[in-house]
Amino acid sequence: MYDLLFSPMNIGTMTVKNRIVMCAAEFSLGEPSGKVTDTLSDYYEERAKGGVGLIIPGICRVNDMAGAATYTQLAMSHDYHIEPMRKMADKIHSHGAKLAIQLHHAGRQGLASSINSLPMVIPVAERIPQFMNLMYKCTPLLLGMEEKGICFSVQAPSNCPKAPHGAARLHEMSKKEIRQLIRDFIDAAERCKKAGVDAVELHGAHGYLIQQFLSPYTNFRTDEYGGSFENRLRFLEEIVTGIKERCGRDYPLIVRLTVDEMYARIGLPDRGYNLEDGKRIAKRLEELGVDAINVSSAGYDVYNCWLEPTTYEPGWRKYLAKAIKETVKIPVIAANVIREPEQAERQLREGYQDFVASARTFICDPHWAQKAESGHPEDIQRCIGCLNCIRSFMTNAGKGLPGECALNMSIADERAYYSMPKEKSGRQALVVGAGPAGLTAAKTLAMRGYEVELFEKEEKAGGQVIAASSGINKERLYWCVEDLLTAARKLGVKVNLGKEITAREIADKNPDVVLIAAGGKPLFPRSIEGLDGDNTATAVDVLLGKRKIENSNVIVAGSGMTGLETCEVLCEKGNKVIVVEMADAVAPGTWFQLVDDAMERLKGKKVKFMTGTKLLSVDGEGVLLEKVRSGKQKKIKADVVVNALGVTPVDSLYSELSELGMRDVYKVGDANTSGTIAHACHDAYDAVMRL
Repeated sequence: MYDLLFSPMNIGTMTVKNRIVMCAAEFSLGEPSGKVTDTLSDYYEERAKGGVGLIIPGICRVNDMAGAATYTQLAMSHDYHIEPMRKMADKIHSHGAKLAIQLHHAGRQGLASSINSLPMVIPVAERIPQFMNLMYKCTPLLLGMEEKGICFSVQAPSNCPKAPHGAARLHEMSKKEIRQLIRDFIDAAERCKKAGVDAVELHGAHGYLIQQFLSPYTNFRTDEYGGSFENRLRFLEEIVTGIKERCGRDYPLIVRLTVDEMYARIGLPDRGYNLEDGKRIAKRLEELGVDAINVSSAGYDVYNCWLEPTTYEPGWRKYLAKAIKETVKIPVIAANVIREPEQAERQLREGYQDFVASARTFICDPHWAQKAESGHPEDIQRCIGCLNCIRSFMTNAGKGLPGECALNMSIADERAYYSMPKEKSGRQALVVGAGPAGLTAAKTLAMRGYEVELFEKEEKAGGQVIAASSGINKERLYWCVEDLLTAARKLGVKVNLGKEITAREIADKNPDVVLIAAGGKPLFPRSIEGLDGDNTATAVDVLLGKRKIENSNVIVAGSGMTGLETCEVLCEKGNKVIVVEMADAVAPGTWFQLVDDAMERLKGKKVKFMTGTKLLSVDGEGVLLEKVRSGKQKKIKADVVVNALGVTPVDSLYSELSELGMRDVYKVGDANTSGTIAHACHDAYDAVMRL
């Protein structure tokens, strides 16, 4: 079915059983010492069991003094890392997969609070595990110190601009620091080889130190490590030649390379380097003996061009891989938003790349490859690009917690998840609602051995995801519903669509447990008079096309993601839009990538944002507004006012069941508290696992 995808291929002397690569993504599964933990090992072993050919774990530091990006990343900076790494390598090899370790230094994007302090933290944390809890409690203080420049400065090729998502002071590395760090990379590679790791990868992408040396935007040194193209390449070149000399030319070496910094995408075409420069770098790396190029793009300055939200088309940057493949004769690996095996096979056959890579695809479904090879791609739980993985990692890393996937509940708990406790046969469960929460609840209940019946009053499953996926280029969000529905049905859940069930009917069935996942409905604050008038509409009705508004002056109340998506739909219909937001910023509390994506798409459209502004009332002519800080009021005319102020739980059924005296009834998802797809799924899963 996918003959090329599941054919073997070599990277240097390493034979990979298929063309599937899980590329690196840090998920905060380690410990301060950098040793492989059982949690981290289980996580990657599950992907090896799932059929991935080559696994590249998240960033691995080569230097403890100034090279950390998180407190919980892998390290190969000392000989004591060799044996724990060997144990993980053996586990991965036992399933026929290969292991490559990505050697990394964050440079200007580093963790300033760890500089010179991590070597002192490690022995204390190993003797007193509770010590790290204190460290994590101090995280806000440490980050504040970084922003104020109180911590040690991070290393950078030159006195370049600070990293956009790292406010720490930086300093230009001395030649002594450069030469020591080159030795650190080489030493780490040798330790990897001693540990039985099949290959190493140098991280020269996403704005980290190696890319910083390559880029004229961050490297304007005047010595042999900066200035000309050849000099900017010298740091990477000396690492490559050193590894080849120390480990042998037959030890496979991969470079993950940003081949285009993509500043042109944000209107800065003269900044950094472009694809033509990337091709020159790749060609030179081939000449130096590098065995494969793992093609990537951009960095933290242009975040959405390397870690894309759902609006980006799968495979949109495959042209980058094709350009490198036409430049070099060594294998080309590329992560081109690979989501489905048909897409992966097609890109291989059309000659864009030699290996298809992804991190998020295998975060979301560790058995993606196995399901495709067995001829059941319909069983794959596809990544929807919601970015909950990176959001949760960035949020949780400072708390000592792992990252999460919106849809895969097994992350960092693989052993328990795949051997979860089963109930006695005959236990009955009933679920109301077929949105993400209801479907996750039904699926998990079935996995636990319950006989499950699900009721959804609408003819189509999905709940509020139906509206969310109706926004422009948001259709892939609905994959989560399709895939959860498939999984639930295959586990034996009886799904009743288009059938509303009453509290009395539930009581008559007398199930052992009931989960209410009836979702939410638009919020109409009582304080805003006239919000339900004839000249108003809900954002949901606009997104679903139930309310058509064209060539009008529209006020959108609320700038959350629903409000921004509604704005885009309204703009497509020729409307002039004013967005009213009470907070001081657009989409408060929303992950910045999603906001950046939405605002970029609204650029040039007829949209005006009024932040720090409260909607007081609506009448037939328009709205009355009030500035939050000054209290100054103002009337604005509008043809239509769209309510995008959020949702309120639909939980009347829960109350009715309580009145009937039913026990073991639980609310989950938006019926409990409004939130994201990730919130709905995790809330439902946690409720079932607490039973």
